[in-house]
Amino acid sequence: MTEDPQRNFRSVYYEKVGFRGVEEKKSLEILLKDDRLDIEKLCTFSQRFPLPSMYRTLVWKVLLGILPPHHESHTFVMKYRREQYKDVYHALQVIRFISESTPQVEVFLRIYQLESGKLPRNPSFPLEPEDEVFLAIAKAMEEMVEDSIDCYWLVSSFVNLFNNKYKDALPQLPKYLEQALSLEDSRLLTHLKSCSAMSQLPYNLWFRKCFAGCLPESSLQRVWDKVISGSCKILVFVAVEILLTFKMKLMVLNSAEKIAQFLENVPQDNTDAIVSKAIELWHKHCGTPAHSV
Repeated sequence: MTEDPQRNFRSVYYEKVGFRGVEEKKSLEILLKDDRLDIEKLCTFSQRFPLPSMYRTLVWKVLLGILPPHHESHTFVMKYRREQYKDVYHALQVIRFISESTPQVEVFLRIYQLESGKLPRNPSFPLEPEDEVFLAIAKAMEEMVEDSIDCYWLVSSFVNLFNNKYKDALPQLPKYLEQALSLEDSRLLTHLKSCSAMSQLPYNLWFRKCFAGCLPESSLQRVWDKVISGSCKILVFVAVEILLTFKMKLMVLNSAEKIAQFLENVPQDNTDAIVSKAIELWHKHCGTPAHSV
């Protein structure tokens, strides 16, 4: 199939003047005009391109199954979900698990626990590790999504995605990380192994919390675009790119504890570049999905 030279000229021009995503945004708008949204095409688009911020919440809600593919059902379904949220919220107030002063992310956690049959007998019981993961994701999502009820459904559906679809893949991610790093920088991998650091890397922060609390939300949402549209392997390449970016710092640290401590609090000033390089690395290792439109 021959390429359209005029389209290529436009793409180069847009990129030069800083409007790289203009055509991609138009492509997404075409997809979103369909009476029945094509989930596969939306996934492919999200894998190839960052979602425009004005459409991100809608696309995430569709891909996570919060909204059905049919446009005509969206208003009805969200009305039902809002009523469901308010009913459970009221029930938690009645049994005194939450109050008006309860932080929003904790409200989300209690609603999720009640909905999934995991509400503890007493609100003062200590949090489980899975609760800490939920709260980390909720805090990050709260920075991305204005509407609190939308935010709750996105958080709960995102957590369910990891607990169900990605359940078997998550334990394999550290192994994939080592394989990818061996191809990208074997010297750095040798150093990390010599310090016994590979087993001490912040895998819980990176892979269970999905970089929530590690990357600022502006960078994080571009990673979550890929996760929500079907790839948890992107997390591996974000981790690899963090290691490569801070290689000089890591090479002078000689203990697993110091390395882990540094990686749990990486500098926040160039995370957009880290994510961009990670996505390039991910496409290089895993391939680029075919264009969706």
